[in-house]
Amino acid sequence: MKKSPARNLAVITLVYWLVLLYSIAALVWWLVALERQNTQITEIRLAGLSESDPKYSQKKEAVLAANKRKTAQYLGEGVTFMIFILLGAVFVYRATRKQLRLSKQQQNFMMAVTHELKTPIAVTRLNLETLQKRKLDEEKQQKLIQNTLSEANRLNSLCNNILLSAQLEAGQYSISLQEFNLSAMVGGILKQYQTRFPARQIIGNVEEEIFINGESLLIEMLVNNLVDNALKYSPKTGRIGIELNQQDHYVLLQVWDEGKGIAPSERDAIFAKFYRGGDEGIRTTQGTGLGLYLCKKIAEDHGADIRVTEHSSGGSNFVVRFEIT
Repeated sequence: MKKSPARNLAVITLVYWLVLLYSIAALVWWLVALERQNTQITEIRLAGLSESDPKYSQKKEAVLAANKRKTAQYLGEGVTFMIFILLGAVFVYRATRKQLRLSKQQQNFMMAVTHELKTPIAVTRLNLETLQKRKLDEEKQQKLIQNTLSEANRLNSLCNNILLSAQLEAGQYSISLQEFNLSAMVGGILKQYQTRFPARQIIGNVEEEIFINGESLLIEMLVNNLVDNALKYSPKTGRIGIELNQQDHYVLLQVWDEGKGIAPSERDAIFAKFYRGGDEGIRTTQGTGLGLYLCKKIAEDHGADIRVTEHSSGGSNFVVRFEIT
């Protein structure tokens, strides 16, 4: 029977601590043994001295001084080795924990990607088979086509996120900063989502003629990921808000929802790569754990910062602040 990751981690941790304790115990044992040997050698040398020797006192002091030097040497070497052992132990422990955590996150990522790929493919196939086998009226045909395009957009977004994440990690993506109209971009994205999701309440407040320096493709991906995230974690009857305005020397982009919100303890963790709250095996919310990670990377590459706060409705409010000169 295959062991669970939690059980594997427990076994590795137990073996690690046993080896560490054995190493420390062995070091202490050798230190005590060497000090005993040093004491015995000192006693033998003192016993070999003759009290009638005119230089007896000098020789005795020399033997005792040698004993103290040896003791200091053993203690110094022992403490040095102990420090190196503990530092190495801490490094190995943290690296191992990090690697195991990353491995688990990657497993969850693969599960999520598999689900994310299968669902739109299955829906697209079913819609096309329906259009092929049945004669539907124009309204139903358009509804199926719109649904198919929506699933195709999901696939495209997923592929873009995975590809960009790999390129950014490898340092293979070269960012070209150019001035562009952010207001026009955000306004276009707002209209696009209102068209794609007519049943959802997506509202906007976009100030006109706001320009920033950046790569429009990446900023567009950032906004899309934030809106997708809001749609995932907000009830179907709840509102989604997209706001853009300029204040003094910075531009504020805000995407908020009326969902359950994010606990303060998780507000930094959600931007980590592959991070997704809850159990991957029972989670129903779509996602791969890459969207918010890419949002943070894109914001940092543009000299901006991104954070999440609580919206007045109790949901989440993602705020991206672009510095302008």
